[in-house]
Amino acid sequence: MFVDWPSKVHDALQTAGIRQVGFVPDAGLKELIEHCQRDKAMTDVLLATEEEGIGLAIGCWLGGERPALLMQSSGVGNCINAFAALRTCRVPLLVIVTMRGEWGETNPWQIPMGQTAADHLKLAGIAVHEVLAAESIAPTVAAAAQMAFSSNEGVAVLISQRVIGAKTFEPSSGRSHERVQ
Repeated sequence: MFVDWPSKVHDALQTAGIRQVGFVPDAGLKELIEHCQRDKAMTDVLLATEEEGIGLAIGCWLGGERPALLMQSSGVGNCINAFAALRTCRVPLLVIVTMRGEWGETNPWQIPMGQTAADHLKLAGIAVHEVLAAESIAPTVAAAAQMAFSSNEGVAVLISQRVIGAKTFEPSSGRSHERVQ
C-alpha cells in the first residue's frame, strides 16, 4: 500500500501552524520540501548547514512564528553545540530527520551518525519519536508538533531508512543513488 506521507506531513505542519521551514536538500525529504515550497503560507529557507536552522528557529520563535527544521541524520551531528541554545532559551522546535546508516545502508560514511543520531538528540534534551512505517509519519509529526509548541521543547521525528529507502553508494565515484528496497 502506497502512503503519500510527504503530503500528509505537510498537512500536519499546516495544522500545527508552522510558518518557516529550514532545510538542507535531502533526497528523502525532497517531496516534503517541495510541498512546503509551494505553500504560500510557509517560508522555506535553504540552509548551507543544519546548525543554521537552530538560529532560524530562534529568530522565528522570537518573531512570533512556529519553525520546523528538516534534515538528514548526518546533520544532527552538525547541530550538537547549537542545540544548547534551544534548551537554554526554551525555544520549541520540531525537527524532522530522515535516517541514514541503518537498514540497507551502503555508504560507510553515513553509518556512525546514523547509528547515534537518536542518542545525540536525547543527550541534547530533545525528545525523540522514531517512525518505522509510512502510515505513522504524519500522526507522529502532528503529535510531536503539539508536544514541542505546548512545552517549549525540541522534539524530533526520525523517519527510518526502511521507509525512505536505502541508497546505493559507489565508493570509486563517491556518489549516492536512491534505491528503494
